[in-house]
Amino acid sequence: MQTLNEFDQKTQETLLELEKTRKEFWNIDRNTANFLNMLIKIHDSKNVLEIGTSNGYSAIWLADALKHTGGKLTTIEFWDKRQSVAKENFKICKVDDVIETALGSALVILDEMGSEIKQGIREPFDFVFIDANKPEYIEYFHKIDPLLKSGAIIAADNTISHAKKVEPYLNALNENPNYQNQMINFEAGLFVSYKL
Repeated sequence: MQTLNEFDQKTQETLLELEKTRKEFWNIDRNTANFLNMLIKIHDSKNVLEIGTSNGYSAIWLADALKHTGGKLTTIEFWDKRQSVAKENFKICKVDDVIETALGSALVILDEMGSEIKQGIREPFDFVFIDANKPEYIEYFHKIDPLLKSGAIIAADNTISHAKKVEPYLNALNENPNYQNQMINFEAGLFVSYKL
């Protein structure tokens, strides 16, 4: 398993504690988290969107990478209690300065973000991580696609563990000539798509 050596002691302890509640909060596994962290650095992503904050485990890994690239993370969560827990974890891990949180339905918030991007208030995204309501993945994609820069990456979790629920999403991406896709066989499955 990937070590946590790149993090300071307090962040390492926090991440280890969050890993103990992984099943309860439906968090990604550490290998997936480390891969996403590396991918953001390799891609030099600057404007990252996460759909599904939960307790903040994945966002801490994403935000850590963004500290290296000079970017920022916007993360959407439906449940206020989970968002409160996540915000506290962001402070403890000293990544709250690069994270903007949004509370509510991702489908509604994505529409709002779309309007902001059209008006020039918000920059288009160059990296998106999806880990929320599985049957809604296809709807997220239709709303996300216009918000992406050319060369953007979408990474979707649970694409093996919940293959049936996300099948419309997988089919849509695989049939879309504007995307190059690869399934990665992490524990729950990570489907990575590159916008051509």
